[in-house]
Amino acid sequence: MARSTFEGPILSGDNRFGPLRNVGYAMLAQHTDISLANTTPNTAGYGGSSGVFVNGNNIPNASATVYQPSSSVFPSVVQTIPADTATNVYRGVVCYLPAGCDFDGVNIDCQTVVAVAGGTAALTSATVYVSNNYTAAAGTPTYFSTGAISAVGRQALSTFTATQITNQSNTSTDILQSNGQPSLSQVVITLAIVGTALNTRTSLTGAFSFFVRYIQKDGSIGTTTAYPYGNLD
Repeated sequence: MARSTFEGPILSGDNRFGPLRNVGYAMLAQHTDISLANTTPNTAGYGGSSGVFVNGNNIPNASATVYQPSSSVFPSVVQTIPADTATNVYRGVVCYLPAGCDFDGVNIDCQTVVAVAGGTAALTSATVYVSNNYTAAAGTPTYFSTGAISAVGRQALSTFTATQITNQSNTSTDILQSNGQPSLSQVVITLAIVGTALNTRTSLTGAFSFFVRYIQKDGSIGTTTAYPYGNLD
């Protein structure tokens, strides 16, 4: 079966001209499954480790770089994910999107709830935050968040603020590249695990599926009568 990778907005429809033009955007998606018990990079379901988030777009999951978001600093500066402590453990997934996307939503599906065992470790809460950087526990994410996750299933997102809705409609420029390569938006899904004596644990388990949906917008729509309205190729 053939495979194709496109650069630039993807538009689809069967009537490209006139007042009944029915061309619309193609919805794009990135999907990552993680298991917190899997600490082996470059394997299916790798869930990261202390100070290391993952990227599932490499298939299988690989260790990912999180950058400090900036639309002006080049080269982009690598962000340091906090190492595990007695009270906080961070795991996460990084997605790289074209800058200026319409970030339509995210599915956060819990397959197995987070659990710790061994020593005197005790779990207080596990919460997911979706932002353009890692988000500390009880922080305010750029895009989405859940409440404390205590059950298997698709997790409800917290009420959106006006700022979050604005951010979702036009993702920020977070990563600059060289040689004329396009800038990127960075979407970081942080699983913030809070507890006590977590440094004494002998195991950390839990499994999640993250599904990110977005549209790469075409800046020429509404500003020109040329492409994409009247191209004849």
